[in-house]
Amino acid sequence: MNAFLAREGPALRSFSEGGPHRLTVRTTPFHGVNRGSIPLGAAYTTFMKILAFETSCDETALALLEATGGLKSPKFKVVENLVSTQINIHRPFGGVVPNLAKREHLKNLPVLLKRILNSSAKGGSASGGKSYLPRRQAGILNSVDLVAVTVGPGLEPALWTGVVFAKELAKKYKKPLIGGNHLEGHLYSFLLSHKKPVKFPAIGLIVSGGHTILLNMESLTSWKKIGETRDDAVGEAFDKVARILGLPYPGGPEVEKLAKSGKVTIDFPRPMLTHKNYDFSFSGLKTSVLYFLRDNPLPTGRQAKAKKADIAASFQQAAIDVLVKKTINAAQSFGAKTIILGGGVAANKALRDTLKKEAKRVRKEFLVPKSEFNTDNAAMIAAASYINFLKKKKYKITAQANLNM
Repeated sequence: MNAFLAREGPALRSFSEGGPHRLTVRTTPFHGVNRGSIPLGAAYTTFMKILAFETSCDETALALLEATGGLKSPKFKVVENLVSTQINIHRPFGGVVPNLAKREHLKNLPVLLKRILNSSAKGGSASGGKSYLPRRQAGILNSVDLVAVTVGPGLEPALWTGVVFAKELAKKYKKPLIGGNHLEGHLYSFLLSHKKPVKFPAIGLIVSGGHTILLNMESLTSWKKIGETRDDAVGEAFDKVARILGLPYPGGPEVEKLAKSGKVTIDFPRPMLTHKNYDFSFSGLKTSVLYFLRDNPLPTGRQAKAKKADIAASFQQAAIDVLVKKTINAAQSFGAKTIILGGGVAANKALRDTLKKEAKRVRKEFLVPKSEFNTDNAAMIAAASYINFLKKKKYKITAQANLNM
């Protein structure tokens, strides 16, 4: 056991004692580490080094960020961003199994922490190197100014793994610990790549497997929810349509992939498109796909795949039409200068391209994260936690499965 981890709790003890695990890990390239640590106090507005954990669903994610600029002009340098995916584990079940997700998080958290510390200690990439440097790893942990962890929303068993692990680490190294809101992480994720000041007011659209939300934003720290889904979130609708079409988990990317080879030939409904509000409903759209297939059985052979592709393309277009029209209407009604898109469904290229085109048409700036920051990651949790720490916004450090904005 490494000397500097000799007195850990059970979660951290597995960090020093656990053997190697085979992980599929996505990384963001190493950008260099500022080795100094900034003391608590006003200097936080100048520089902070943040270690963040994200375990809200089926991806174990850790990130090390350098944050500067304060609340007026926050800027972030992603030092390390690791994501261990569990897709192959959950695919046979057609969706995420909470207790399996928890089991994998327990395995992956100590392994990913060791990778980040090993990489930072050597000044290299997290994907390379086999030797571990306990003393220099401890130095990296001591240089961290803030530990952040997602507390919700998400799957409660999965959330607890990150919360407990982060609590033990923060206690051991006497670091401030802050709870991160997963939705706020998606909202702020564009800041990880956008370096210029944001023009406010802005309209923020958050689209994910569990949420579809429209925000009227006066600033980065002041917003009001003006609309959300009344039933299924758009990501949930994508996943359910994928199952209807017999596509594998995760469904959203599979529907998008299939839609690329299809044509919009079916006039599926656009729920609440003409309603004079900013709420959404996608349950009926999903059901209409089910009824269409009931009344129009798929042909056999090659024609079946072509028909599926047309269904996927028609469904996707209907969902995008609603999202884009509601967002553009809100931007014009509230006099927004900027439209911000975030969340897992923001990875959908058709949605990104359509909203960008429409934003340009009505002369609004369009901001969206880089691809690696759309899906669940810890870098976005670090960014949101930096902002919340400075504005003294606190979440209870406990798993909150139904946390909202």
